[in-house]
Amino acid sequence: MATLEAGAKAPEITLKSTHGRTFSLDAERNKAPVIMAFFKVECPTCQYTFPFLERIAKAYPRDKVLLVGISQSPIDDTIAFARKYGVTFPVMLDDTRKYPASNAVGLETVPSTFMVSQTGTVESAIVGWDKKEISRLNELTAKAAGIPPAHIFNAGENVLDFKAG
Repeated sequence: MATLEAGAKAPEITLKSTHGRTFSLDAERNKAPVIMAFFKVECPTCQYTFPFLERIAKAYPRDKVLLVGISQSPIDDTIAFARKYGVTFPVMLDDTRKYPASNAVGLETVPSTFMVSQTGTVESAIVGWDKKEISRLNELTAKAAGIPPAHIFNAGENVLDFKAG
């Protein structure tokens, strides 16, 4: 199975958060679009990407667009990663024995980021780091939130155009 692409129907995903809460993609997307960012703590491209995703998460109300991380790493390592990279959005745990969520979306590499609409359609699919696609994700998020796009790249900041996962 190939990784989900824009236009595809998102599968139902149910996971536990690092705080033990249950996350259901279907239940959450019925309230607002959901951005799912899959990662592994040791992945350098994930480490590069997540601070920018945090900027997106902070720029928009969670009741308008929910961004969640989905970790392929053990809970203790995941919590340490979130602290180190300033991640404040919810982080879910994909079972490290079977990876049900990763397999459901046909994940081939991390980071992989998907925006799922309220109808369950994948609006955006980003594999690795792609500055242009992250900018587009920011625009889609702003549109869903009903506000102008936030500035997620700081003036003078050297931001890579692409970094493979």
